Amino acid sequence: MRLRSLLFVPGDRPERFAKAAASGADAVILDLEDSVAAAGKAAAREAVARWLREPATVPRFVRVNPLGSDGLADDLVAARGAGGVMLPKSECAGDVATLVAAMGDGAVPVLPVATETPLAVFGLGGYRAVADRLAGLTWGAEDLPAAIGASSAREADGRYTAPYEMVRTLALMGAHAAGVAAIETVYPAIRDPGGLAAYAARGARDGFTGMMAIHPAQVAVINAAFSPSEAALADARAVVAAFAANPGAGALQLDGRMIDAPHLKQALALLTRAGE
Repeated sequence: MRLRSLLFVPGDRPERFAKAAASGADAVILDLEDSVAAAGKAAAREAVARWLREPATVPRFVRVNPLGSDGLADDLVAARGAGGVMLPKSECAGDVATLVAAMGDGAVPVLPVATETPLAVFGLGGYRAVADRLAGLTWGAEDLPAAIGASSAREADGRYTAPYEMVRTLALMGAHAAGVAAIETVYPAIRDPGGLAAYAARGARDGFTGMMAIHPAQVAVINAAFSPSEAALADARAVVAAFAANPGAGALQLDGRMIDAPHLKQALALLTRAGE
């Protein structure tokens, strides 16, 4: 499943579901958690369940409420037919296993939001134990500051402060340690396409493989950032071809530069993401 862009849509706004599916996003996340007020959750579950009974035109995830919440069981009933479940406030691999058990025979891949509590930060290295149950791993910079009493996760210019840069890095490494998609968190400024493009490009540069979106207008920018350029693809093909022509070589010269095993691994990963 290609996951360059995952677009959130509130579960209590069914009139937006089709528009989200037609946005060009690689997946849609139907939200039953933070974007839905308590009084609207029952109606949201009904709307989500109804839409999931329709034929899928795009992979559909459902963000359920956290483990231990009163509505989780009802969320999982509503999520039947989804291609995956997003688990907020996941603290460790054991939380994923607990959710999978709760889903029973109809278990689908889980996408944990794995940095929303202080304890969760210490579990980021352990998701490899449940890698076969994961659709990826993502993080967030909103709930954790509230949980620890921080006034903000960002500097005045929008950059993350040191604690949240660390958390972002650990989430990125946790995903790659587990061998699953590393999904960058949202960019909240909807009317700042330039800032979004820079943020998404930084994520792709650093090793994230996709990003979450909160508005359809963000999808094209995110898809572009996480799609390899033709120049990058051509270079990756050249690297692979060079090693294929010299199977016993540990290092080679290509266009005046040295390439070795890490360059080959990087080239193969890029081509895999591009579907080659």
